Amino acid sequence: MTAAEIKFVKSLSQKKFRDQYGLFAVEGEKLVAEALASSFEVVNIFRREEIGEKAMERISSLSSPSPVLAVLRQKNTGPAGLPSNGLYLALDGIRDPGNLGTILRIADWFGLDGVYASEDTVELYNPKVVQSTMGAIFRVNYSVTSIPTLCREVRSFSGRIYGTFLDGENLYSKVLDSGLGSPSLIIIGSESDGISPGVASEINERLFIPPYPAGASGSESLNAAVATAVTVAEFRRRQHA
Repeated sequence: MTAAEIKFVKSLSQKKFRDQYGLFAVEGEKLVAEALASSFEVVNIFRREEIGEKAMERISSLSSPSPVLAVLRQKNTGPAGLPSNGLYLALDGIRDPGNLGTILRIADWFGLDGVYASEDTVELYNPKVVQSTMGAIFRVNYSVTSIPTLCREVRSFSGRIYGTFLDGENLYSKVLDSGLGSPSLIIIGSESDGISPGVASEINERLFIPPYPAGASGSESLNAAVATAVTVAEFRRRQHA
């Protein structure tokens, strides 16, 4: 592996170069296998036994370099039209890479029809996001869009828009629509500020995840990814009950 190749692959750890080249890297045997089985274009694969331990250490963004790294071409994550039914997530300003990766795993596990993200949500191809998806990045439909505009589109299909709030209705007793006849959108707010005012004004179904026992004093709120898992699991439980 030449010095120029090492420099190029290493540059993909920075967003400006990922944007410039339209490429990103994945590391690890499982992720690379998932990439090869997906519809993503694999541009190059580098294996430790072929390029050597030192070269792999230099191109890796992990503290312990994996045996294999692949360079892939990014897919367009621009605004995508909303189908007339289905259950979707909308991410309003999620900034922690680990949270975004975990949320994509949740969307994959529960078979959501798509994930929409605001422009200020952390970039999908951030190395920490990619690694924490554990391969879900290759299976989940993901697009970046204006969340208020998306909400208006959901309403045009007579769909429901849900969000979690401290003053919302109890998640476990409220009627929930899983999007079988029209689209249902679950909005998850940022880790520090929750759902932004502009998006909150578009929500017509406010949910609350109650602590146990009810009214207990404890943690102020749930992690964004945890709140996503609890909420989505309840939607799916109702659907299959």
